Amino acid sequence: MTIFNLGSINIDHVYRLSALPRAGETLHAQSYAQGLGGKGANQSVAAARAGARVRHLGAMGLAEDWVLDRLAAAGVETAGIARLPEVATGHAIILVDAAGENSIVLHGGANLALPADLPRRAGFAAGDLLLMQNETSLQAETAARARAAGARVLYSAAPFRIEALAAVLPHVSILAVNAIEARETFAAFGEDLPVEALLITRGAEGAEYRDLRRGQVWHQPAFAVRAVDTTGAGDCFAGWFAAGLSRGEDPPTALRHAAAAAALQVTRPGAGDAMPDRAEVLEFLKAQG
Repeated sequence: MTIFNLGSINIDHVYRLSALPRAGETLHAQSYAQGLGGKGANQSVAAARAGARVRHLGAMGLAEDWVLDRLAAAGVETAGIARLPEVATGHAIILVDAAGENSIVLHGGANLALPADLPRRAGFAAGDLLLMQNETSLQAETAARARAAGARVLYSAAPFRIEALAAVLPHVSILAVNAIEARETFAAFGEDLPVEALLITRGAEGAEYRDLRRGQVWHQPAFAVRAVDTTGAGDCFAGWFAAGLSRGEDPPTALRHAAAAAALQVTRPGAGDAMPDRAEVLEFLKAQG
């Protein structure tokens, strides 16, 4: 099974501060770093480091070749990434405080200007998995083509917008949301959603997977760690969970591996660059007993 990821690619500009600034306040940053980010790129790297075959679908500007090098080094196939003239690569301004909490300003850039023929050229096949987030254009079109080819669609509905979810929901197999997004989804569409399953992440309270067709629910507690940077933790979880599905793991196993990966990821600074590999996660789980 191939994981196709219709995903954003961002350059992260990360500023560390003692506290997040209040309205009208100017603070000196303690440090600055530049790295690979974007929910899509983060999830591609996470899934690839988990051992899955990942083909990224997206776009970026003509500069920053190091981004493609970084994705390829993680094991991500990059032939599906278009290079667009006169369009900036997406980027994010990320502020991280001493407790690891963050605030983010996002510019979509090339992520919102994907070539119209990208879904047709993707090459989906029966048994594949399409992973998506709400940071690119062409979401509904790509999801519809993937489902028509016999692929499943795992949609991480973040950043959350009801309008975007409504457009793609008829084509979604598994909907991934956090606890707040789940409440908003149920308020808008009811709890009888037209999907196979629901993945709900709950931060320090762990995660749950609801198989809506079989009426089964699995819960996975979070692992206790000291967080350094929570940026990309949800992306790590989603990427690892998708990789588990691609390996044919049952939901409890995929949940446990994803929770362990996310626990490791938040102990490191950065987003895409902080994703753990499969050996690290298995060693972490071994230590948990």
